[in-house]
Amino acid sequence: MISNKCKYAIRALVHIANNEQDDKPVMTSDIAHEQQIPRKFLEIILRELRNNRILESKRGKDGGFRLLRAAEDISLTEVMRIIDGPIAMLPCVSLNYYRKCDECEEESCEIKGVFEQVRDRTLEILNGQTIKSLTLS
Repeated sequence: MISNKCKYAIRALVHIANNEQDDKPVMTSDIAHEQQIPRKFLEIILRELRNNRILESKRGKDGGFRLLRAAEDISLTEVMRIIDGPIAMLPCVSLNYYRKCDECEEESCEIKGVFEQVRDRTLEILNGQTIKSLTLS
């Protein structure tokens, strides 16, 4: 399940993509108000996205946030992994966060194959969606 933090991150990125104009950054307060995201929580999310090279920020009177890359180059998969970590439902089928399950032997696991298919289909859909695909234009 996707967290509220991740939903807020995606909504904030879409808002920034929709409102970037004339190379002017989008203010945190505007995002928080328009998207109804608690400002302090949003600040944490935006800082995390900046630290992971999705956003850049500018301080001061004309400050705010801008996308560091084009909206079509930011996949939902990337954002979800930054904010929530693994996309796979089981740690033993995760591509980027693999971990052996404590309670089973992978070689004889009855459910591993199904959850690999779930992971693959989920990634297929998410990799095909970008921040640009969610914007107004």
